[in-house]
Amino acid sequence: MTLNSNLVSDQDLVLLIDAHKFKDTFIVKAITSKSSKLKKVGGLGVIDTSKLVGLEYGAEFEIGRKRFIVLRPDIMDNIKNLQRKAQIITPKDSGVIIINCDIKGGDTVIEGGLGSGALTLVLANIVKPKGKIVSYEISDANIKVGKTNLKNTGLEKSVEIKKKDITKGITEINVDSVILDIPEPWHVVNNAYNALKPGGHFASYSPTMNQVEKTTRELQKNKFIMVRTIETLQRELVVGEGGTRPGFEMLGHTGYVTFARKIL
Repeated sequence: MTLNSNLVSDQDLVLLIDAHKFKDTFIVKAITSKSSKLKKVGGLGVIDTSKLVGLEYGAEFEIGRKRFIVLRPDIMDNIKNLQRKAQIITPKDSGVIIINCDIKGGDTVIEGGLGSGALTLVLANIVKPKGKIVSYEISDANIKVGKTNLKNTGLEKSVEIKKKDITKGITEINVDSVILDIPEPWHVVNNAYNALKPGGHFASYSPTMNQVEKTTRELQKNKFIMVRTIETLQRELVVGEGGTRPGFEMLGHTGYVTFARKIL
């Protein structure tokens, strides 16, 4: 995968978009057998991916009398194409977590609950190349899917996956953030406190208010301040000449996110 070139190379992860705006991501294979170079790209049909090598990213081209545009997939494309075993943390909530936890390049972040790896991808994309995500997960199925998704997006080097129950303890110390997506996050509050550096950030994503109440109560018992919970709703606009309006559908409740910071 050649990230510093604007030309498609063998083993690059690419995004193809057709005239109908249908898109799909896949890995280009050029120097393998003919059968492995052929790729059924969603609704785009079957193409020989070796024909993409040498094309310029952002260019429009034709294969089999069909017009395509080739791009590098961004993090939103990667999330949309995840293999899924469970409900993911959506980008609208991921963005809120990133800002409120002040996550940046070089950070060490502990994640409780890998799931399908949607949040993991977002976090790894920010902390790379010097930072690290350590993800605690107890499900073999989730670990398998999460590893596949990380490998497919080239972010596996920035993530360490541990098959361990985070409620039983966190090995790492002096970390920047602890972020949880588990059924009983209140059982991790003390472990999170011991792992975080002074001023470090805590975040917990929970679908129900009952979970929020128990987590908040536990945070308030410990040396955490600035404890608060928010919910983010998202609605897209339909933009037209003289006729712009809010969309009829919106991404409403997905989960509540509780934040706090450690003090001494």
